[in-house]
Amino acid sequence: MDDVLIVGAGPVGLMLACELGLAGVRPIVLDKRPEPSELPRANGLGGQIVDLLDHRGLLERLSAGSPFAGRPPRFPFGSVPLRFAGPADLPLRLLMIQQPRLEQLLAERARELGAEIRRGCEVLSLAQDLAQDEDGVTLELAEGRPRMRARYVVGCDGGRSGVRREAGIGFPGTTDDEVLRLGHFATGADTGVFEALETDGLAPGWNRTPNGRLLLTSLQHGVLIAGVREKGAPGDGPVTAEDFRAAVRRVLGRDLPLGEPIWLSGTVAQARLAERYRAGRVFLAGDAAHLFPAGGSALNVGMTDAANLGWKLAAVLRGRACEGLLDTYESERRPVAERALMQTRAQAVLDRLEGEDGAALRELLTEVFAFEEPLRHVAGLLHDSGVRYGAAAHPLVGRFVPELALSGGRRVAELMREGRPVLLDLGGGATLDDEWIDVVRAHADDPPADALLIRPDGYVAWAGTDGLAEAAQQWFGLTASQA
Repeated sequence: MDDVLIVGAGPVGLMLACELGLAGVRPIVLDKRPEPSELPRANGLGGQIVDLLDHRGLLERLSAGSPFAGRPPRFPFGSVPLRFAGPADLPLRLLMIQQPRLEQLLAERARELGAEIRRGCEVLSLAQDLAQDEDGVTLELAEGRPRMRARYVVGCDGGRSGVRREAGIGFPGTTDDEVLRLGHFATGADTGVFEALETDGLAPGWNRTPNGRLLLTSLQHGVLIAGVREKGAPGDGPVTAEDFRAAVRRVLGRDLPLGEPIWLSGTVAQARLAERYRAGRVFLAGDAAHLFPAGGSALNVGMTDAANLGWKLAAVLRGRACEGLLDTYESERRPVAERALMQTRAQAVLDRLEGEDGAALRELLTEVFAFEEPLRHVAGLLHDSGVRYGAAAHPLVGRFVPELALSGGRRVAELMREGRPVLLDLGGGATLDDEWIDVVRAHADDPPADALLIRPDGYVAWAGTDGLAEAAQQWFGLTASQA
């Protein structure tokens, strides 16, 4: 019997495979696609996942060849611009990387860490006669493939998740009444498409008309990204070049010379949250657990879901923690999704509200977000830096560890490369006696505490001088003698 079967080889499933591999677990990733997709469904990552990739030493690998990595000078909140030209410590960070490249590099890393990726393996169901018992879960595969059995199954198989359906987990929420058609178009290296559009009454970003909205932007030279939002249009599904041109005509009232289509898609936004994240030995992560009605948050929340679940599954599988640790996956991650759902719903309303009311609201919020504190708050919402797991006396406990400049030129991120717990002693004499936990002694200017106990996912489990033994027992199964 295998330890963990991951259903879905998208960024979330592959990130989970990497996290398990770091902890010594060798998962098998199943994906129904015979080959990796070449569709650029996402164009980048934003938020806390960028910090986590830095912790894992993956940021440099993923940034190679990227058109942008770092804090953006501006970012849209719905259709309201956020401008980050002021304070240098605003939290939001971006990494521009198209999804096919992201999946390729994560798959390479997962294999380096011992994961196996099996493509062309479609999961039909949880085998009804042996679906779940006290030892494991059995999966029924398509095309007569042998059943597979594992101690745990994680559904990372998207918004139409078969794992979620088979586990009997509801997915309540709402579906938008607009369809978004999105396309990438090859314009040629010297077409000057944006200059031509600006003189034709259009501009980069969303252009509003009485019949809908038209998006025009670019993330790489010679490729235009265009999008059309409209009500009353056919639902999501395959989109042809003529479908796209017809949608442009309906919204704009005329044709546009967009270039040669590279990729076209049609989607209808949804706002949904799974009723639960766990059914026995079956877990959900990423879009299988939540769908957001505005872009920019799905991969951030989904891939950090994987980081939270990965080390906990490994700790239980290796006998370091009791089964109850796995319950903290939902108790910690569901509030994160609820908060992301809240802010993306607000973005969606800002984007689609039309007429003078919509213009007034967007103008007012543009003024409000010009002030530092509102801007910092919204940047934190987008980054997830406002998320805190639980409550504790020290303000750092339950939060993602801040980056500290340590003695010897080291950074906290460099201590987290192996995905292990770290006890960072900053002068308080703290210690733990366990081979799983790395004890690092260092000095920092203006340290936030005498010592920090950092979980593998980068969250602070304990800070201060008292209570280290209790925290080590709660999170890592250490006894008082070990602590």
